[in-house]
Amino acid sequence: MNGILPIVAADAQASPPSPDAQGWLTLGPLAEVFGDRACRSLKLGGVQVGMFLVDGEVYAIDDICSHGNARLSEGEIDGFEVECPLHAGLFDIRSGKALSAPLTRDVRSHEIRLEEGVLYLRLVAS
Repeated sequence: MNGILPIVAADAQASPPSPDAQGWLTLGPLAEVFGDRACRSLKLGGVQVGMFLVDGEVYAIDDICSHGNARLSEGEIDGFEVECPLHAGLFDIRSGKALSAPLTRDVRSHEIRLEEGVLYLRLVAS
């Protein structure tokens, strides 16, 4: 597998990648991670992560809405905002900041690194 660990879709049963000593998870080539989609939901280290590709940049936030049990990666994206598909509240995908009612709590934003076309993610502690 050329040192690239397989990504695990949110509903898959395979083992997720393991982090390196600095906590970075190797997700794989950008094109394979996203394919023809602008967002992706992954379960990494027990955390549901929503990943968003906007204008060639990748952003990662907790995928579960802070207001209830809905996947943000299933919401509508407009620029750097994603709308919760259940509550219609908006989050900034760059920071996880809650932008509108009924949302009152932000979601975490996770670190992303792209090196030589390979995507890495480091989960931010709660």
